[in-house]
Amino acid sequence: MSQSVIKTDVALVGAGIMSATLGALLRRLQPDWSISLFERLDAAGAESSDPWNNAGTGHSALCELNYTPRTADGDVNIDKALNINEQFQVSRQFWANSVDNGILGDPSEFINPIPHVSFTHGPAGVDYLRKRYDRLAGQVLFEGMEFIDDPTEFSARLPLMSAGRDFSDPVALNWFTDGTDVDFGALTQQLLNFVGRTGADIYYGHDVTNLSKQSDGSWVIKVRNLRTKEKRTVHAKFVFVGAGGGALHLLQRSGIKEAKGFGGFPVSGEFFRCTNPDLISEHQAKVYGQAAVGAPPMSVPHLDTRVINHQPGLLFGPYAGWSPKFLKNGKITDLPYSVKANNLLPMLSIAPQEFGLLKYLISELAANRADRVNTLSEFVPRADGGDWEIITAGQRVQVIRKTGVGGTLEFGTAVVTAGDGTIAGLLGASPGASTAVPAMLQVLEKCFPNEYAGWGPALTEMIPSFGQKLSDNRDLFRQVWDWTTASLQLKRGAVDTRVEADRAPAAAL
Repeated sequence: MSQSVIKTDVALVGAGIMSATLGALLRRLQPDWSISLFERLDAAGAESSDPWNNAGTGHSALCELNYTPRTADGDVNIDKALNINEQFQVSRQFWANSVDNGILGDPSEFINPIPHVSFTHGPAGVDYLRKRYDRLAGQVLFEGMEFIDDPTEFSARLPLMSAGRDFSDPVALNWFTDGTDVDFGALTQQLLNFVGRTGADIYYGHDVTNLSKQSDGSWVIKVRNLRTKEKRTVHAKFVFVGAGGGALHLLQRSGIKEAKGFGGFPVSGEFFRCTNPDLISEHQAKVYGQAAVGAPPMSVPHLDTRVINHQPGLLFGPYAGWSPKFLKNGKITDLPYSVKANNLLPMLSIAPQEFGLLKYLISELAANRADRVNTLSEFVPRADGGDWEIITAGQRVQVIRKTGVGGTLEFGTAVVTAGDGTIAGLLGASPGASTAVPAMLQVLEKCFPNEYAGWGPALTEMIPSFGQKLSDNRDLFRQVWDWTTASLQLKRGAVDTRVEADRAPAAAL
């Protein structure tokens, strides 16, 4: 059996949105560095980044109620919403600049304007949404949000959700017209096309089986061609593990102390996908409700318009499930093989802490198709199961972080980097893809501190708000917003036009 050797400055593991984003950033910041990417599947963005493996919500906290929780005194905490929206604006700027520079093609291939809407019903739900609106509407990043509790207006905007609804049960909406639907699979493919055509080597059908650190700080990576069984040895100065749920195993094998104590809790899921074109045409919005008590944030029910290959679609879910796999195309041994001496106690401590979550998952696993249609009917009162088909969503691995002798289950994303900056990886799930650019900027800052300062001007050209907070600068936000809206060809407000992309605003904005 033959074996070959590859030498590279940067090795990227996994062909998802994270590796694609980091690769694109590095090709622009340091074009003289060599990059090699290894993906076990035969295509880019085929796991969690695939458009039917996620809801495609451009997560900017416009509609996701788990980012604006109630406080003990009945108020609403918006801190997380502000932070996530700020991060999404960074991603949006990078995408717009990439379109302006020919790195990304037709924006409608990967991003389209779709209203983002929060939905509650019942007196308590209406009160909560009013308070949420009162807290957010005056914020720079949330200007334009509307509060709607009039049944007539509700029906005009959401006809599918209003048909057959008993409005004696009060309803409320937080409506934001300028939301987006993002096809992260198409975005990943376009970014990797750029990375590849500018000199990087991309290997599909190649599985990374092990990696070990050398005395000089470099890494030796073992890779196997899944088609020919050929084995390759890769010598890399820097490694990024962007392998979705599979990242945990590789970070554990790396032996870095920063990965010790981390565990993973896999959660699978399914969606209802609408098969009736008439119903699809009656709904143009991403509408998020409230999660069931004890449910993980990723299980917040939502009725979503999708735009994939220029075709509108509609999905509802997710319906939570459970599998020991860490990837949709993973193995049932993924979870048991992730248990180590350093994370055993943190993982065991989760069960008593998250009893509500476990109870919720058990109830979801016991649900039949009729139960699922009944859940859908809260959003679509006249739902007919014959109009919907079940599809399996991407696998998510929630982070278990060691705290003391126990652990804490986290529902966000975590960047793990070695102290010497030679390896980094990403763990966790939502908001994930939507905040890929700020997450990868964090990797660059931690892993390349000597170069990072020098990259400042180039990063500011790509991301005009780099180093600043848009939430503190209304004028800058409006300039950046208008530019990205034009470059990404997104409608602004109710104006039904597409604006020809302009150049990015000057760095000195």
